[in-house]
Amino acid sequence: MDFTFSDEQDELRATARRFLADRSPASHVRQMIEDEAGITPELWSRLVEMGWPAILVPEAQGGLGLGLVDMIVVLEEMGRVPFPGPFLSSSVFATLAVARLGIGELAGDLASGVRRGTIALEEYGHGDVVDRITTRAVRKGSRWQLTGTKPIVFDGHTADWVLIAARIEAGLGTFLLERPEGDLVPTTDLCRKVARLDLAATVAEPVGPGGDQTLMWRRIADDCTVAVCAELIGSTEQALDLAVAYAKEREQFGRPIATFQAIKHKAAEMLHRLTLARVGTYYAAWASDADDPERATAAAMAKADAGEAAVEVTGESIQIHGAVGFTWDCDAHLHYRRAKATDVLLGDRATHLARVAERVIHPDRIHPDRTVHSI
Repeated sequence: MDFTFSDEQDELRATARRFLADRSPASHVRQMIEDEAGITPELWSRLVEMGWPAILVPEAQGGLGLGLVDMIVVLEEMGRVPFPGPFLSSSVFATLAVARLGIGELAGDLASGVRRGTIALEEYGHGDVVDRITTRAVRKGSRWQLTGTKPIVFDGHTADWVLIAARIEAGLGTFLLERPEGDLVPTTDLCRKVARLDLAATVAEPVGPGGDQTLMWRRIADDCTVAVCAELIGSTEQALDLAVAYAKEREQFGRPIATFQAIKHKAAEMLHRLTLARVGTYYAAWASDADDPERATAAAMAKADAGEAAVEVTGESIQIHGAVGFTWDCDAHLHYRRAKATDVLLGDRATHLARVAERVIHPDRIHPDRTVHSI
């Protein structure tokens, strides 16, 4: 089993890093914090030209037909920025959902960037993200009406459509809502645009294969979890790099603070946490692409490690920066904000460790969905 990246993937990483450094520097990121859309039309067009929105779309639908391993290469580099646009919501979350649910008619527009989508999965409460769905869909004649609240819908105020997971009599169903009117809400992560979707007998169209789609949404949630882990890895790495660079420049008692043993110990522990989280994320991405029986466990372990590591490393980065680390002009706080917000997204550490424990203690109760649903 070879976990090294291919030459093509290494080149993709290098290209992504150069592109983002040129097109989305720190000045652009801070400008987009105040922008409601979080991205300019020009930058989105450039992303489309790079082919990144097409990475997860099959070739038959106008995409590149690549996998999650290829996507995490790009997401890591976006995490280093941290990238403020709707790429994660549309080109990753929505695209993964479309693929797993077999909604081929939406795939082409996602690949070409003509239309952008998102998903409405998260709800209030704690625990497993799929188990805590309470939004309900009821058939009224020939139409379906949805009632409930989706408090965290990435780019739900600017997306062309949203896929909503809701309870039906059979279990869990999926509904397409065109032009969602989400309300933009403030979040800890200033570089992420989040909307709240209030559904009050809202009419939406059922999509997908029909019947109970719980297993499909669990697969979607796991793949999305791996994707956010990749972003966290990039953000964590950048926070470490910023801290090391500052420690080499900042002097106390006539020498750089990087020469102090306490700072060396901090940096070593930060690198240790980052490395372990990175390995887990890479393995989880491979397990998803390979449809490995342990993919759900791998995704849970990756999130538990990456979330905690990101919060600790980005927090220590601020500490190494000292007083300047708490200022607006220092980028360290942007990475800390992303880490804190993403740590609880799609389930916190305790939730995912509980999932792992259930699979270890009661393997007979686990029935992984080994079917790969393609567009």
